Amino acid sequence: MPSPAKGARLGGGASHEKHMLGNLATALFEHGRITTTHAKAKRLRPVAERLVTFAKRGDIAARRRVLTVVKDKGVVHTLFTEIGPSYAGRPGGYTRIIKIGNRKGDNAPMAIIELVEPMLEQVVAEATGATKRAAKESAAAAPVQSEAAEVAEEIKPDTEEVLVEESTEPVNELGEEEAAASDEDTTKE
Repeated sequence: MPSPAKGARLGGGASHEKHMLGNLATALFEHGRITTTHAKAKRLRPVAERLVTFAKRGDIAARRRVLTVVKDKGVVHTLFTEIGPSYAGRPGGYTRIIKIGNRKGDNAPMAIIELVEPMLEQVVAEATGATKRAAKESAAAAPVQSEAAEVAEEIKPDTEEVLVEESTEPVNELGEEEAAASDEDTTKE
């Protein structure tokens, strides 16, 4: 007799759990992130990561294995053509779970499970030639630096207008006494 999987069955039988996790995985790959209970997110994570690993392989046998879990052929196509190749250089850790507090109705702990963005960390690591830890730190700092540049772009045109307004006034290169003397000379002539 086969031993059951570890963990709670999420309020149903084995077949119900299998179908529910398949539907959650389909929604995750279709939308990139989903909000669900923390228990379901924890049960979904290994299933989704296994499916992404199959998508990285990309052969027909892997596609058939994924089709046993994810029934939507359009989502499987997206998984194999876009999601899988984007994680080609990443050995694992394709999803992240973020706790968001409790649900209002029944006080169930809720979480967001999402696919991590593989390209940002990889591009920053290749550009700097840094270690993994330094790449993560610089990837986290990259959006902050780009936001600062955007703010500088917004402020810059305002300062140019102020400079233009100040420069429209006539500038007298002579001192006040010399200017008064030159005014008197022009009135005498």
